[in-house]
Amino acid sequence: MLCCIGTNMSSEGAEPIRVVVTGAAGQIAYSLLYQIASGAVFGPNQPVYLHLLDIAPMMGVLEGVVMELADCALPLLAGVLPTAKPEEAFKDVVAAFLVGAMPRKEGMERKDLLAANVRIFKEQGQALDKVARKDVKVLVVGNPANTNALICSKYAPSIPKENFTAMTRLDQNRAQSQLAAKIGVPVQNVKNVIIWGNHSSTQFPDASNAVVTVGGAQKPVPAAINDDAYLKSTFVTTVQKRGAAVIAARKMSSALSAAKAASDHMRDWFLGSGDRWVSMGVVSDGSYGTPRDVVFSFPVTTANGKWKIVQGLTINDFARQMLDATGKELAEEKQEAMDVCKD
Repeated sequence: MLCCIGTNMSSEGAEPIRVVVTGAAGQIAYSLLYQIASGAVFGPNQPVYLHLLDIAPMMGVLEGVVMELADCALPLLAGVLPTAKPEEAFKDVVAAFLVGAMPRKEGMERKDLLAANVRIFKEQGQALDKVARKDVKVLVVGNPANTNALICSKYAPSIPKENFTAMTRLDQNRAQSQLAAKIGVPVQNVKNVIIWGNHSSTQFPDASNAVVTVGGAQKPVPAAINDDAYLKSTFVTTVQKRGAAVIAARKMSSALSAAKAASDHMRDWFLGSGDRWVSMGVVSDGSYGTPRDVVFSFPVTTANGKWKIVQGLTINDFARQMLDATGKELAEEKQEAMDVCKD
């Protein structure tokens, strides 16, 4: 089913790029699609052609989403393709937001969740391998995001491993917001807070290298807060458990903030992070004593469409314990997922 919303080429004559969003009828995509189509991700002069993938029973809902996109009258939206077929959805895409995943249900063991998602991300990896551009940038949002990204990469061997990433930007945004509120400054005045490891409750939100602008001068966040106990306890647990807190309050998972984080992640990957560090789940090369070949969140800088892990940071004893714990969980998840792959 093809729906063309119009081919507006007035944005300096730029060719539209093809971008896929999976789980396109869902809550996160509902906020994300507008951000992509409005120019917030790929820039104000880059037209986009959206490929929207969801399962067959959601096609009716997706039809409504396509109607709404048309009704937004967005100048940068060159067209929309709603589909339930992965090979249609991933054809010639330069960016992939893999939002759709099997959610964890009550009483479901982690292994059950991994097994369900291995099947989804195996199929999507194979489709990417077959029909996507070889320079496609893939962001996995659907949880367990780190291990889903690893599986997707495994089944797309012709696409470089570094082109598969998992989203920890939501955790970084949460951490940045908490620190700004604690210090009493605008959120943009805080930078270089890091999320290490897994997008799970073992992640390590780390403010030890963060800086803040206060009264026109930059200073280290730990000095500005001057409360080591807070930074090792309340700050860490608040960020780790923020998703659960949102669910408890809203009775639904984080959708608006997750969509914003996905936009931030892909924008910085495509357009560059400047002088800021950003947190991305990437395939580990063993930096900072982390397990190799798992998708681990590191501080990175991005330029010219490439990411690079920030090196040379001091890891104190507390940080070492935290990195080891989240690394252990990722290694276990990888093993469980690989066992499922053999079945």
